[in-house]
Parts: sequence; C-alpha cells; structure tokens
Amino acid sequence: MDELQHYIFQIKFENAFLKNEGQAFEDMFAAIMGHAFPGDFQPVRAYGNKGDRKSDGYRASDKTIFQCYGPRSTNLNAMQAKVDTDFNGALGHWGARMERWIFVHNDMDGLPADVVQQFVDLEAANPTVKLGSMGYAELFDVVMSLTPTQLTDLFGAAPTQTTLSQLEFMELQPVILAIPRMEPDDNPPLTAPSATKLQANDLSDAAAGLLRVGRRQERLVECFFEQYPVPNFGEEIAQGFRDRYQALRDEGASPDAVFAELQQFAGGMSGSPEHQAAVLAVMSYFFERCDIFEDHVEEGAAT
Repeated sequence: MDELQHYIFQIKFENAFLKNEGQAFEDMFAAIMGHAFPGDFQPVRAYGNKGDRKSDGYRASDKTIFQCYGPRSTNLNAMQAKVDTDFNGALGHWGARMERWIFVHNDMDGLPADVVQQFVDLEAANPTVKLGSMGYAELFDVVMSLTPTQLTDLFGAAPTQTTLSQLEFMELQPVILAIPRMEPDDNPPLTAPSATKLQANDLSDAAAGLLRVGRRQERLVECFFEQYPVPNFGEEIAQGFRDRYQALRDEGASPDAVFAELQQFAGGMSGSPEHQAAVLAVMSYFFERCDIFEDHVEEGAAT
C-alpha cells in the first residue's frame, strides 16, 4: 500500500464511521472484524424469538462478546441503560463462554465519564469478566492493519500514486464539468498560501497528506483551465468552491467534516481510482489557490 492509498483508506474509514448508524454501524463493524480475525470472529444475528443473546459478535480465541451501539446522537441515560441491559443480559446468556465484554460505539469524542465509571463498577461486581470499549481510535487501528485487498473489499478501490501521476485531461474533464459553478466575485483571492496553511486549518494527518500528494498534479489542473474554451470558467468553479466552503464553515462544521463535504462537492471519493485521483487533484489545486480553507487563522478564530 503506497502513501496515497494509505491516506485514502484512512479518509474512507473516517467517512464510513461518521456516516453509519444503527444496523449499518453494526454491519460495518462485523465486516471489519471478519477481515481482521478470519475464522475467529463470528457475527451474531438475531434468530426468531431468541434474539441475539445480547451479542453482536463473538471472538472465540479470547471469549470476547462485542456489543454495538451506534445511535444518531449520544444520550447519556440511554447509553448507560444500554450498557447495563446488554452486559447483564450477555452475562446471563453466555456465562463462562464470556471472559471479555467490549462496548463498540460511534461517538468520535469518546465515552462520557459516567459510562467509564459504570464499566469500572460492573467489572468490580463481576471479576471474572474484563470490560472495555472500542471507538474510532480502536477501530482505526484494526482497519489500518488490514491488507489493501481487504480494505478495497470494505471501502472500494483507492487510487495509487501511479494512478495520480498518469492522470490526463480525459479523467479531469468529467469531474470539473460536474462541479457546480457560481458567478465569481470581482476580486477573488489569488494570493499564494502560507507555508503553515495545513497546520492552521487543523486538518487530520490523512486529509493534509491527501492535499500534499494531490499537489503533484496542480499544474495539470491549471493547464486544463488555461486551455478550456469558456472564458472565466476556472473562476466560476473557484467561486462554487468558495461559496460551499463558506456555508460549511458558517454551519460550524469541523475541518475534517468540511474536507469530506468538499470531496463530495468535487465528485466524491467513490467510483474508479482515476475518478478519485481527479477529484483529489482538483481539490488540491483550489486549496493551493486559497479558494478553500483559510490561509491565516487569527488567534481564537474557528477553523
């Protein structure tokens, strides 16, 4: 797996983690664990009136029960009730077959202190079972230990650095023509970005890495706009990016959420590797032109 694929799969996993809720979150978790622990991890499904025995997955090698919780938004009381009901239910159904119980959740910020204390209390009351949790960081480590073939099966194909280096106008054209255009401002920003722009916008390592790698085709995108027969076409695309970026920023979206939405605005990171490489090249070009994200962030200002 080369550098570009590494960053792409990180972003694909992050987007999937943020997007999937409920059953979709459980299905994603089961698919990841099935690849990571083949022949050891078994997804558990509900069957008739017997239900799922308070388990969404079982790893036989260390007798671990996994229970997923992926709501649209976190509610402390609901989460604590879920932990109490599912842990005690699993204890009753699985008995000595359960030596570890893992709560798998989709809260990017981690578990509330009250829930962590609840784990401590439950473990003290049940010393034969170790309790733990899996959130974004723990699942990320599992995902990034997988092979490129497994990652492709989970999240679709990702372009390589060779794909990017071989990008041509024919791959750029459908991506650029599909981007919404707006009438440009009279005085669009055309200043070169500062050396610290990536750090100033607090982007994740994966998002920053993608933009750095995408710069290798900055000149190709520039040539496309120079040769395109419609006057002011590049500025109309740039204004579309600026307007979308500003709207997301005004909504208070996090830098990485803004990055993900701008990827979708530019055509999305699905489809063929060539399409994804073209989207990346276009985003990097407008980032470098200062049409998206901030060049300098004032102290105390939101990014």
